[in-house]
Amino acid sequence: MRVLAVTHGPSVGTGVFGEAIRAAGHELREWCVPLSPDAVPDGHDATIVLGGGMHADQEELHPWLLPELGFVAAEVERGRPLLGVCLGAQLIARAVGGRIVRAPAREVGWRDVELTDEGREDPVLSELPSSVEAFQWHHYTWELPAATELARGGGLTQAYRLDGVVRGVQFHPEVTAAQIERWIAEDPDDVEDEADLRAATRERIGAWNRLGRALCAAFLREAARTI
Repeated sequence: MRVLAVTHGPSVGTGVFGEAIRAAGHELREWCVPLSPDAVPDGHDATIVLGGGMHADQEELHPWLLPELGFVAAEVERGRPLLGVCLGAQLIARAVGGRIVRAPAREVGWRDVELTDEGREDPVLSELPSSVEAFQWHHYTWELPAATELARGGGLTQAYRLDGVVRGVQFHPEVTAAQIERWIAEDPDDVEDEADLRAATRERIGAWNRLGRALCAAFLREAARTI
């Protein structure tokens, strides 16, 4: 299976998802939209849209966001298996007519997430425990009434499903310790206490990476089943 990873800069790559894709014997293709906004790919079987330092409503600062929204909408229309992470989940929500809004407070660091009843039954999200400390780094959320809510945390929807083959998660199951260090260096004002965040990451990242690989593997199995 050919898996396309849509990225938005060098510090927000595929992380452990790339490892899981290759370990399952699939071909990983990458499209960094800011670097090649016109090089819209095709010929892939499943798509993962990852995060980024920009926000989903900043097309005036990042004009390539609008063409990417068109690409995402077309992926949904084709019925291609699709997983959005953080910015990716927000872009999917916006592409299908949902609203992107600032969250009441930014969520940066390790935050409690609870699967809903539907999430515990979902073949992808059920790879996570019913309650988990998930790594987050975002300022925005979505309003997507037609979606099935799969997880909640901090009073917000943290994961959703659309039409069976489209999922979005607000947290970062793909993130590695090295990526977190780069994000701290790039956006230190987002972090309340760098020492606490690093200590929590050292304690949690190993188990979180195992869950991230398992979640990606489950998405790949579902994708292979539906294409």
